[in-house]
Amino acid sequence: MSGDTCLALCPGTGPKPKAGSFKGGSLGNKYVRLNVGGSLYYTTVQVLTRHDTMLKAMFSGRMEVLTDKEGWILIDRCGKHFGTILNYLRDDTIALPKHRQEIKELMAEAKYYLIQGLVDMCQAALQDKKDLYEPVCSIPIITSPKEEERLIESSMKPVVKLLYNRSNNKYSYTSNSDDNLLKNIELFDKLSLRFNGRVLFIKDVIGDEICCWSFYGQGRKLAEVCCTSIVYATEKKQTKVEFPEARIYEETLNVLLYETPRVPDNSLLEATSRSRSQASHSEDDEGFELRERVRRIHVKRYSTYDDRQLGH
Repeated sequence: MSGDTCLALCPGTGPKPKAGSFKGGSLGNKYVRLNVGGSLYYTTVQVLTRHDTMLKAMFSGRMEVLTDKEGWILIDRCGKHFGTILNYLRDDTIALPKHRQEIKELMAEAKYYLIQGLVDMCQAALQDKKDLYEPVCSIPIITSPKEEERLIESSMKPVVKLLYNRSNNKYSYTSNSDDNLLKNIELFDKLSLRFNGRVLFIKDVIGDEICCWSFYGQGRKLAEVCCTSIVYATEKKQTKVEFPEARIYEETLNVLLYETPRVPDNSLLEATSRSRSQASHSEDDEGFELRERVRRIHVKRYSTYDDRQLGH
């Protein structure tokens, strides 16, 4: 348990532990000696009998206890958390461990000793930690083209997909390709953390491309940024992976324009149409032309990354 070893007491060839009822009597404020799985503790009967627990039953004479030849009372449990158990019996509260695994271990001991208050504390802490460590966002990984199609069609959000499949290559990579592939993956992670509430991010590791971004809005593909190309080095071909960071950011921001619009308010539309009927015909034409121009900007943004130098 968490790297700690609980020592098992083996009588060996020595005298066997004696069983008998513990006579508390007037020993309420006197110390008793406990050997819990090899860990030694001193405490008083008063502490052990404060709450209605198994320990109270043991030290009030209702249950038999085992003692060794030196008078140590033996409890066959791991002693790692018994000090915490005693502190709870003394103060009715404790500072719980920070790690979930240790809280679970402590709760198991509290259940054994029938200390319900401590069990409740552990359960509440585990629930809080579960809520605390809820994932910020979940990234689906595509396992088939059919699954990808279903995800994109059913999503109410725009979709950004990163396809990366380094093994899908028959040529060697250029010197910077591995670094650029990692940069693409890191950028995907950063964008997914930043925009997960507004965009569905998905990963594809089975596609034909080595590194390719795809952007979808309202169920259709809007743009594509392919980050790989074939270059010639002396007499052989090599695969080059690039990192067009600015282009990827631009296309990610563009898909935000395709978030599902709110349901239009019919009464508001009717009221505004009446007021607009008083406007001149030329103004109506100008407004219609502007709306069409804005709508068409992003209709066909299906493109690939252009690696030509500026000025060419």
